[in-house]
Amino acid sequence: MNCKNCKTDLLEDSDYCYSCGGRVIRNRLTMGNLFAHFSETFFNYDNKFFQTFINLFKKPEDVIDSYINGTRKKYVDVISYFALAVTITGLYVFVQRKFFPDIMDYSMYAANGQEEMQKEWVSILQEYNSIFMMLYVPFYAILARITFLGLKKYNYTELLVVFMYIQAQLSLTSSVLMIPIMWLNWNVGLISFAFVGLMILYSAFCLKRLYDLNLSNMILRTLIFLALMLVFWFIVGIIMFVVWYLNGNLDTMIEAQRAAKQT
Repeated sequence: MNCKNCKTDLLEDSDYCYSCGGRVIRNRLTMGNLFAHFSETFFNYDNKFFQTFINLFKKPEDVIDSYINGTRKKYVDVISYFALAVTITGLYVFVQRKFFPDIMDYSMYAANGQEEMQKEWVSILQEYNSIFMMLYVPFYAILARITFLGLKKYNYTELLVVFMYIQAQLSLTSSVLMIPIMWLNWNVGLISFAFVGLMILYSAFCLKRLYDLNLSNMILRTLIFLALMLVFWFIVGIIMFVVWYLNGNLDTMIEAQRAAKQT
């Protein structure tokens, strides 16, 4: 008998391959054993997914440093975990757009005359959510590299791993929590803004544990990180303003504001 994964010769009574560790499958694929495999993979408390998810809240330094230092059997690897987060987030966006299309309307928080611009921006964020998730990671890694200048514990590639785990954890958690919140018809706009604050706190918590910083040092570096982010978004805002001006949308927005003031 050969291992179906690596073709290593096995004993007839072997349950696992002693070369690659793969489980020996003798039965044909049925709905029953397919469901059993799915349950064992995702709903068993002792499996790597739940251990990864729980410990990213309890002791993120153990999960992240384990991967960076080469111990990669204890927890879900960063690529798989991030891919799962992208999939779950995509499912959440599909459910939101299919069954709750009006619940993510942030136009009530926009200035008079800017409602359409706000709706358009939210629609873009939803449609290209997975791409934005992937773009956030190198951006945050650059900001962290600048923020923690002088602390050479992690290089840029390792910071990519750090923020892939952090971004995946935040996306998984928010996606799972937002579905019942939408179902209960709570104020999603206010809750989303609250989530932003929790995301900042969680990211700061992870970086504090990873860099082993005291509270005052972490608060200072968090403020530096946020200041750098605000500078970046200010630059993005200027670029968007220029694009809107070149496309003629700025005049439309000004006319809409004037009309709003007259009503």
